[in-house]
Amino acid sequence: MTKQKLNIKAFHNRGIRKRKAMRTFLQRLDKKRPSNLAWVAKRKQAETWKEVDCLACGNCCRTMVPTWKKAEVQRAADHLGMTYQAFFDRWLTIDADNGDIMNKLTPCQFFNRKDGKCSIYEIRPADCAEFPHLHFKAWMDIEYIYTQNIHRCPATLTMLEKMEEAWKDGEMNKPRT
Repeated sequence: MTKQKLNIKAFHNRGIRKRKAMRTFLQRLDKKRPSNLAWVAKRKQAETWKEVDCLACGNCCRTMVPTWKKAEVQRAADHLGMTYQAFFDRWLTIDADNGDIMNKLTPCQFFNRKDGKCSIYEIRPADCAEFPHLHFKAWMDIEYIYTQNIHRCPATLTMLEKMEEAWKDGEMNKPRT
């Protein structure tokens, strides 16, 4: 399958419709984890990235806020020729619920709406660089993140659909080839 132009609204609606079913699938998978789950997830991740182009989407940058570590704030401030405090005061806040450092606004201040690219891509926070977190070896240990992002991230939805298909086809019970 080749990458196609993404219709964000259609994807979002599909994600909303499938959220409950995908949550149920992940709960079922969590209860009965196949021994080759990590291997199947790695293969399905590779298939997903053949179909989904993050740079053609940018929905995460439009609709979500990353968390920042203090070192990442300092690195970005240095990159922009600002002090830590000036950078923080201009763009960041501390989440009252959990103490995380987060963007004040959405979309992200570094997201260029015209070309869909990040102006600090090379030094972006780990939360951005690792999103949508499909690469974790302990794939099921963060299933709650997948259910939160299914309607926000085409890669997450595509990956979950591929994993569900592999489950239904019995691929998760077959030995590695």
